[in-house]
Amino acid sequence: MSMGGGRGGGGRVSGGDFEAQRKKNEAAPKIPEIGRRIWELFRPYRGQLFVIIALVLVSAALGIIPPLITQQVFDRGLFGEGGPNMTVLGWLVGGMILIFVVSAAIGLWQALLTAKVGNRVMGDLRIKLFSHLQSMELAFFTRTKTGVIQSRLQNDVGGVSSVLTNTVSSVIGNTVTVIAAFAAMIVLSWQLTIVAVLLMPILVIAQRRVGQIRARIAGKTQESLSEMTAITQEALSVSGVLLAKTYSRQGEETARYADENATQIDLQVRQAMSGQGFFALVNIFLSSVPAVVYLVSGWLILGGDVGITAGTIVAFTTIQSRLLFPMMGLMRVALDLQTSSALFARIFEYLDLKPALVDAPNARAPRATGPDAGRIVFEDVSFRYPDAEPEDPPTLDQLSFEIEPGEFVAFVGASGSGKTTVSYLIPRLYDAQSGTVRFAGDDVKELAQERLMDQVGMVTQESYLFHATIGENLRYAKPDATDEELIAAAKSANIYDTIASFRDGFDTVVGERGYRLSGGEKQRLAIARVLLKNPPVLILDEATSALDTVSERVVQDALDQARDGRTTIAIAHRLSTVRDADTIYVLGKGRILESGTHEELLAKRGAYAELYSQQANPGA
Repeated sequence: MSMGGGRGGGGRVSGGDFEAQRKKNEAAPKIPEIGRRIWELFRPYRGQLFVIIALVLVSAALGIIPPLITQQVFDRGLFGEGGPNMTVLGWLVGGMILIFVVSAAIGLWQALLTAKVGNRVMGDLRIKLFSHLQSMELAFFTRTKTGVIQSRLQNDVGGVSSVLTNTVSSVIGNTVTVIAAFAAMIVLSWQLTIVAVLLMPILVIAQRRVGQIRARIAGKTQESLSEMTAITQEALSVSGVLLAKTYSRQGEETARYADENATQIDLQVRQAMSGQGFFALVNIFLSSVPAVVYLVSGWLILGGDVGITAGTIVAFTTIQSRLLFPMMGLMRVALDLQTSSALFARIFEYLDLKPALVDAPNARAPRATGPDAGRIVFEDVSFRYPDAEPEDPPTLDQLSFEIEPGEFVAFVGASGSGKTTVSYLIPRLYDAQSGTVRFAGDDVKELAQERLMDQVGMVTQESYLFHATIGENLRYAKPDATDEELIAAAKSANIYDTIASFRDGFDTVVGERGYRLSGGEKQRLAIARVLLKNPPVLILDEATSALDTVSERVVQDALDQARDGRTTIAIAHRLSTVRDADTIYVLGKGRILESGTHEELLAKRGAYAELYSQQANPGA
């Protein structure tokens, strides 16, 4: 009846999952006015919602009528005075068939409407959440596991469509069914109704006991599934397969998976049998209650109760058998509603996240022309990452420098000196805690983030490529780029000849994360993508550090061409790649230790000269 945000999305909570689901609900965030916010999601479809509720009410009420007609079939049509009355029997049977047809039609209409409304709300919410996550700052994604984000989008949002069918419709339908069934049973025989009601608690107690057992098994099963998933992700990823093959460990990986698979099989069998045991108990109950009703009916008839007829007994047992599962459903209404509420709470928790970086009210685009276009200035900038400990020193400590338009500037230094952080603050991926970062003469906090990013291009150490064609990866920078523009960018990045050698050319699929290409080819493709964007400012963050010497030389030639006519900031580990920089800043503990050209810094015999000597003579 209700849905959860875990594996499988939503749906009715099974008897074995009660305790686990309750714990999951308790862990859900507390969202104020959650009922009103859920209603706001469904408000655009309120007309269809009212129709769905009306159909549920009518369908539940119609379900009680056939057993009452059955009573008349027996008492008036088959066993009335004078034998079977075919006229009466024909009308009664025809009425029953008509009710079945109408109920089926109503059920189909209700299913169509609930599917439409549920999936449309789910679609609206998924787009809303995806768009909101896109607006979050980079720090959010560095501190949040990708799997958690995917779970919100796939499992929690995916379960929204089940709310109407598995919670709202079922709760309303079960309520009406139970009320109507009890009313009909009392009308038929209040004595038999008491007998049926007294037997109900037996099944409820048994259900609770079986549910606790299944909950324990379900928890272990989920842990085992998680472990199998982790093994699969590790062993069957491209990197994992390559590692296993190079160390000849395929047999060990298979054995590790087989061991966990054996555990999973055992748990699945135990879970299936505990479920079968419960349903066997239900079947025994369903079979025993009518038998008891027959026995009590015999006593009542012997006692002179002429109101109990064969038709009454058949109609009563039919209604009673249809009452069991709606009753069980209503007994878990509280859990169903809590589960649905917890589902939406997890979604609203993400929708309520406030981006740390937002545009100022009068944010504007940076100047693309004029004497300041392409100029970057840091004025006493200090910065520490959001997850840094209070006692940790700042990543950048009152850093100041100025980069002139068209200048090629490099930042070098030991790991953790703050080089990459500088590249993050320029396009405002993070905000400095103090000081000012200026882009084209303006404080970056006064510029529209999207317009700012339009003027910055980045090539990182591990450039990301989509599992798509080369052309589609390039057009990510400029969707309306012509074929001629693609070719020009590829030639400038020294990658055109490689693309032309592929059978499908620009239509070649690069594979997941570009695995079909070498490291140098991926980097040159990333450079071509930046060139297609044609930004006035280019940031190169360790763009060649992961490449071999030959690939580095080819990529470096492409980078030299990419720098032409634009401000370029290079974050470098290999000093040989920035020897031609107009200015080299040597960073240490977030401060500038020294600056100058390559020759000037060598002459100073300071930190840069020491770094250069270490790289030139690694064994010294």
